[in-house]
Amino acid sequence: MFLVRVETEFAAAHFLSAYNGRCEQLHGHNYTVRVWLKGAELDADGILVDFSLIRQILKDTVAPLDHCNLNDNPSFSNNPSAERLAYYIFEKFYAALEAQNLQPELLCAVDVFENSGSLARYEI
Repeated sequence: MFLVRVETEFAAAHFLSAYNGRCEQLHGHNYTVRVWLKGAELDADGILVDFSLIRQILKDTVAPLDHCNLNDNPSFSNNPSAERLAYYIFEKFYAALEAQNLQPELLCAVDVFENSGSLARYEI
């Protein structure tokens, strides 16, 4: 099985409305997002997916989240946790692959880091 990963970063603010602690207050993160694709077969050129292409799709996927208050996005139900972000990015990235006929079934996981020590993953 072959596994490839691309990553990008974005900055955004949020607060956790259902949290009892410091994260209830508006604050920001420089998020790192990693997308993982997995497959058993390579193409005629010996690659699973084109890194440049999937990196651009990832950048386009997170662009609407960059430099905004994530609580303003209705997809997060006013509680944009890292877990919800990972699921949101997974769904958007999958749809983008599908729209470009790029084997969306290869997508297996999305990691969202709020910082170097804290990550949430959505995987299938």
